[in-house]
Amino acid sequence: MSNKKLTGSFVALITPFNKDGSVDFAAFRSLLKFHEDNGTSAILIMGSTGESSMLSPEEKKQIIVETAKMKTGRMPIFFGCTGNNTDTTIANVKFAKDNGADGAILAAPAYICAPEDDIERFFLDVADATDLPLGIYNNPPRVKSDLHWDHLLRIFKHPNYVVHKESTGRVGQVAQVLAGKPTVAVMCCDSPNLGLVVPTMSLGGHGTANMTGNIAPGEMATISKPWTSYSEAEGFKNAYLGLLPLLHYTYSAINPVAVKSLMKALGMPAGDLRKPLTNLEGEALAKGIRIVQELGLDKRYGYNIKPLSAVAA
Repeated sequence: MSNKKLTGSFVALITPFNKDGSVDFAAFRSLLKFHEDNGTSAILIMGSTGESSMLSPEEKKQIIVETAKMKTGRMPIFFGCTGNNTDTTIANVKFAKDNGADGAILAAPAYICAPEDDIERFFLDVADATDLPLGIYNNPPRVKSDLHWDHLLRIFKHPNYVVHKESTGRVGQVAQVLAGKPTVAVMCCDSPNLGLVVPTMSLGGHGTANMTGNIAPGEMATISKPWTSYSEAEGFKNAYLGLLPLLHYTYSAINPVAVKSLMKALGMPAGDLRKPLTNLEGEALAKGIRIVQELGLDKRYGYNIKPLSAVAA
């Protein structure tokens, strides 16, 4: 991976499944090309949007091996490599590096609710064990642990960290990280409920690490472009305000229920959610389809909208 700072739209990709529930690698290839063709800067595979917590260890390894072969050099591919402890995470990162990953994204191990000092040491221990480019996903809604900017800025002094995704609701957190001028790309979640996109980009953020780009990659590329002049700010404003209905919709159910259900309804190669999660149906799904049509995304991307009865089949 280039030493150039990563900017723009960093899309957390879904994991597509076949009808029998197995991973659909042909669909992965199609989705990666879709993003390359529509302005996505980088891809995260096996983040929370990729249903990573419901994949088996064998599936995770297979996904890394097979999707890394699909790289074209136009768009770096990172993998979610967080394990349930430090040693497992290091092993996951080493496997990803050995099999062609461009980088790995790490969150705090879920469920254990470790103190923040221990989580800081976790991130540094993993970084010391590899030279693979790494990113941090500060995601307290999913993993409980919530790193203060002091912890983050200390971690970002490690040369292996290249990306930070913030998913708290604190604008001040983003401001303090950017004020510290770390060498990492500072990005934020695209959830309108957190309200981080506008302040992050206006304060000099480098992009968004998002899931709405699964459906609207070109629009998210515009929203995620760093501001260097008034033209970027104006383009951001128009794209962001226009896309707000879809942003609210993709976060209307626990990630990735809404986005993956809608992708299937649009004729994209997504497959169903892995149980116990189930696809949206009826009016909940119809609302998403209406939003896509009202925004003209079906025409822009050539989506083949299926009848709701066919989606549920």
